[in-house]
Amino acid sequence: MKATLSNYGQSPRKTRLVTELVKGKSVAEALTALKFLEKRASDPIAKLIRSALANAEKQGENGKALFIKSIRVDKGLVRVTQMPRAFGRATPLKHRMSHVRVELGKK
Repeated sequence: MKATLSNYGQSPRKTRLVTELVKGKSVAEALTALKFLEKRASDPIAKLIRSALANAEKQGENGKALFIKSIRVDKGLVRVTQMPRAFGRATPLKHRMSHVRVELGKK
């Protein structure tokens, strides 16, 4: 009844805005809320919740009685690239990634 998303290409700070919205809700309510949310992270998070739901149903659980017990966003890899600046210098750009972990529980 767990699922993970590794190295999602958006910063943890932006991803947590989406995950805080669905924390503690039932699976159906969470998927409905994510369907109408206009954030880039809403589609991958919805896909992750559906994956956790499929894992639970494969173990014989009732999908309608499940809720999001915990959803956690951790820091992932940080890819560093360079941006050209004046006088031949360069400035580093940090592209942050996230690890997301969701766990479903019974009501």
